[in-house]
Amino acid sequence: MPREHRYFVYMLASRRNGTLYIGVTNDLSRRVFEHSNGIGSKFTKKYAVHVLVWYEVYDYIHDAISREKYLKGWNRAWKLRLIEARNPEWADLSSTLL
Repeated sequence: MPREHRYFVYMLASRRNGTLYIGVTNDLSRRVFEHSNGIGSKFTKKYAVHVLVWYEVYDYIHDAISREKYLKGWNRAWKLRLIEARNPEWADLSSTLL
């Protein structure tokens, strides 16, 4: 039986090597739209952190939340390497979402 929900851990950036934001959601398209329009996060609005540069998909919310907390504890260099391993051009991945 297919799962009804998927959960996403994601990173937004203000620009290449710029300010980063890590979050978790069950609707990545909606959440990226909200960030891009200054809804729901004062931090992303204040620092113009709107470019989706990395994400992972999880079947269970507790796994996604655990990963989000783990990544937030990483130092900046590790986060940059994680982004560049999958997205070396720092392209906006929001256009790849359904």
